[in-house]
Amino acid sequence: MKVLILEDEALSAKRASQLLREFDPDIEVLDTLESIEEAVSWLSKNPEPDLLLLDIHLSDGLCFRLFERLPVKCPVIFTTAYDQYALQAFKLNSIDYLLKPLDKTELQNALIKYRNLNESRGGISLADIRRIEENMLSFSKKYKHRFLVKYADTILYKNIDEVAYFYADDKVVYLVTSEGRKYLVDYNLESLEELLDPHLFFRINRKIIARIQSIQKVKALLSSRLQVFLKPPFEQNTYVSRERSPEFKIWLDN
Repeated sequence: MKVLILEDEALSAKRASQLLREFDPDIEVLDTLESIEEAVSWLSKNPEPDLLLLDIHLSDGLCFRLFERLPVKCPVIFTTAYDQYALQAFKLNSIDYLLKPLDKTELQNALIKYRNLNESRGGISLADIRRIEENMLSFSKKYKHRFLVKYADTILYKNIDEVAYFYADDKVVYLVTSEGRKYLVDYNLESLEELLDPHLFFRINRKIIARIQSIQKVKALLSSRLQVFLKPPFEQNTYVSRERSPEFKIWLDN
């Protein structure tokens, strides 16, 4: 069995590879990729694997975009740290969905299931993916209410009503509280967009996701951009692009 892994967390990818080989030493892990773009490039240049082990949240967005970019005919096992209700949605569609960290027995059962698939079964169609997404929404549109954060060698949690905004500094993302305290979180901004209530949070630009209560004032600029003043203040000037400004105004008015 030849398996391609799409996983943007190094430790999760390593564990997946180990569990696959424990199940069957003859399993060949063809490659480990971190993004949709890498997957599109790889699948365009190489024969399809026998199985795709695919994390829902990749470094450049949700994995479902992959199926819109090109046809994927091989079976897929989805993995994620997503809400438990989504698990039911995937089971309804007979597509395996495993919560992280991966459990050895659950992964083995999924591998046995896929080995027993009828070869006449086609790949996962775009219609399948649409149904999965719709079921995910209907079962699991529960947004996060708290986040684990790191402070020195201590792990704490912060309730969502304590959050002012999230910001990215290179590949590191911080949670900033309404009191101005800053903590590391183990999410990228793309993942946070999916986990946060869009009525309360808005992706202002590529660096910041802000909570509505943190918007102190907004200034219209001649370039049709908007300058946003946050509380507590952010260390750099914060702008909404001209393209996103109309959407931002609608969000403020809801």
